[in-house]
Amino acid sequence: MATDLKVGDTAPNFRLQSTDGNFYQLSDYLGKQTLVLAWYPMANTRGCTLECRSLVQKGHLIREYNAVYMMASVDDLEDNQDFAKKQKADFPMLSDPTKEIAKAYDVLNFVRVASRVTFYIGKDGKIIKIDEDINAPTAAEDIAANLEQLGIEKSD
Repeated sequence: MATDLKVGDTAPNFRLQSTDGNFYQLSDYLGKQTLVLAWYPMANTRGCTLECRSLVQKGHLIREYNAVYMMASVDDLEDNQDFAKKQKADFPMLSDPTKEIAKAYDVLNFVRVASRVTFYIGKDGKIIKIDEDINAPTAAEDIAANLEQLGIEKSD
């Protein structure tokens, strides 16, 4: 297990800056939408590029649900902005250069980057699924399938 957090635990709150310059925090979505937080190791690396590309190309599958999705890493904002621009990311890519939130989610690994773990956080702020078996090229389809399986309602 990459994380000590379990399904049913309250997800750690976060406030992180995104590649779009805005700050995003978990509390903004409480009572409104399911939040999918996909941690990834490092911008501009092969697996992370495949995962990001999947979310860009097939993100419409996720947007069918009342859910918001974002990727997060411990990269500096500038590195993530470069990555997001190259991949034409149309969703928030969060930077956690202090590694504080990665530690709170217990995804920081022995090489001091985030493990590839996706958290599904319900509207009540509780973790409803932790996916540690990520297939980067099909990340978007897999997230959509998980949202379906979790019974997340469709968007209006």
